[in-house]
Amino acid sequence: MINLYRKTAIIEGISYLILLFIAMPIKYIFDIPEPVKYFGWIHGVLFLFYFAVLIIAAFMYKWSIKRIVIYLVGSVLPFVPFYLDKNLKKEYDELKLR
Repeated sequence: MINLYRKTAIIEGISYLILLFIAMPIKYIFDIPEPVKYFGWIHGVLFLFYFAVLIIAAFMYKWSIKRIVIYLVGSVLPFVPFYLDKNLKKEYDELKLR
């Protein structure tokens, strides 16, 4: 489950970066709104899936409310999901070694 959560977080983070740094500039610089429409939908669906996987993982691994809130807030800040994923990978890799 942790691998599904991590993959979902990375894909959702990438979709957010595409929306912010590619689709939105195309809309506002070149007056072409379609990329925001389509990537907005893609990102929205991915975010809903991310949220569901986060809740399932939180129950499975008994994550604290604080951790859940950090992951939710981090998911709406550019580049933060990648930082959180790096720390999560390190944490669960260490648990595997024990």
